[in-house]
Amino acid sequence: MADSVQVIPVAHIYPEGCAFGSIEDIKGKTVVVMGLGLNGGGEASVRFLLKNGANVIATDMKTEEELKPTIDSIAADSSLDKSRLVYHLGGHSIEDFENADCVIKNPGVKYDGNKFLAAAKAIETDISLFLHFSKAPIIAVTGSKGKSSTVSAIHYGLREAGFDAFLGGNITVSPLSFIDKTSEKTPVVLELSSWQLADLRGRKLLRPKISVITKIVPDHQNFYHSMIAYVADKKLIYAEQTKKDFAIFDFDDDAAADGGTLIENWGNIFARETKARVLRYSRKALPKNVDGVWLDKNGRGKCRIGGTEETILRDLVVPGKHIRTNCLNAALVLRLMGVEAKKIAEIIGKWNGIEHRLEFFHEYKANGRSFRFYNDSAATVPEATAAASQSFDAPVILIAGGTDKGLDLSPIPLALSSPSAVRPESIYLLEGSATDKLLPLLSAEKIAVRGVYPSLDALLSALKSDIAGNAACGTERGIIVFSPGATSFGMFRNEFDRGNSFKDAVRRIFAGE
Repeated sequence: MADSVQVIPVAHIYPEGCAFGSIEDIKGKTVVVMGLGLNGGGEASVRFLLKNGANVIATDMKTEEELKPTIDSIAADSSLDKSRLVYHLGGHSIEDFENADCVIKNPGVKYDGNKFLAAAKAIETDISLFLHFSKAPIIAVTGSKGKSSTVSAIHYGLREAGFDAFLGGNITVSPLSFIDKTSEKTPVVLELSSWQLADLRGRKLLRPKISVITKIVPDHQNFYHSMIAYVADKKLIYAEQTKKDFAIFDFDDDAAADGGTLIENWGNIFARETKARVLRYSRKALPKNVDGVWLDKNGRGKCRIGGTEETILRDLVVPGKHIRTNCLNAALVLRLMGVEAKKIAEIIGKWNGIEHRLEFFHEYKANGRSFRFYNDSAATVPEATAAASQSFDAPVILIAGGTDKGLDLSPIPLALSSPSAVRPESIYLLEGSATDKLLPLLSAEKIAVRGVYPSLDALLSALKSDIAGNAACGTERGIIVFSPGATSFGMFRNEFDRGNSFKDAVRRIFAGE
């Protein structure tokens, strides 16, 4: 079926530019930070605004007790004038929003139907403020899978190649936290979620020197009404690029059904729309007339720009075929930034990966076997878990499950049951609405589950008991991968808290032989 498009509802469009013409304009203004949070964005906004003379109201639906780490961090900073800061926690007040000169919006809050945002005179985000005030060249990355690994590998590569580079955005580091250190000579790598991009619609602030869209799969369908609406926000990453800029898109086919429409290749749609110079990435050789990067039959990364072919990727420390694709895109970005191909292969070959993405962190020995634990808590979509399960040369002990995000969970059982798949040694699941949907799908493919558990402690204790009784499996080395493929709302604050909790529990329960 040919690529096609659908009409989608009109999304909110923000005024062009920024509510503050200059840094000096912030002084004396009353600004509401909507969503103080625990991931850094709200805190960075509060700090930036206080340092520039604003009167700040930090408001959040969470309570003071829940937000204690953020509040304590701000309180400990003697450089801040906290006499201009008040907290309104445990709920929002419409008067705060009506009377403020500007509201700094949390990207996870929908604009549509929100009475508080509707009452605001002006709305900004930490990303929009950064883009307005910083002169740094931007390398922007979005997508459904591999965003964090890609930006981390790019940032690592730039630093190793000698650039004074910074990393921020959806990776839980607000760019406002390092804005004072940026200039025209400091490239900034931004991971941007679809929500963060939606908050930039109409502002004309995002003009990346290089944009990358990683693999698109269904995600956040509990937030968006369709895949078309979800992808429409992703497209904003290249909306303001020019022919002087570069855009990197997928070349391989997609299977993303949406309202009866089958999109064969999102990358083709992006390539037709952007004004930037397009490069493509693929897991197989690109046609001779297409510039970009691909993996050859030996897994090496090849690059072609302007007809010249080079090898830019060789051996990697981190496991997984999908990680290799992310590193391939990072290598291409480095090449566009002027780094030599041989040096790129050396640099990316030393990259150790990032926290919560197939992160090796603990080894446990029992019954003559060595068990290696990997934390892949950032895998919040089924496709990521499917990929993680096939990232090793040996069968894995898979820990998955959690809260449903309105996604199709079939990629997990399909990946585990395909003729070419490496079937897991065993599967352990955390309780949750996604697990309830996943169980019958696994059963239909005759994939057994050892149990469903109400907590990490209960699950890991059962796993340890099985290992002691040799029930988990019997090979010389065991690979234990925590890759949920879902969220875990109710158990943890977010996927990072979940990953840290998993690591803490493993180190405690599997302390030694």
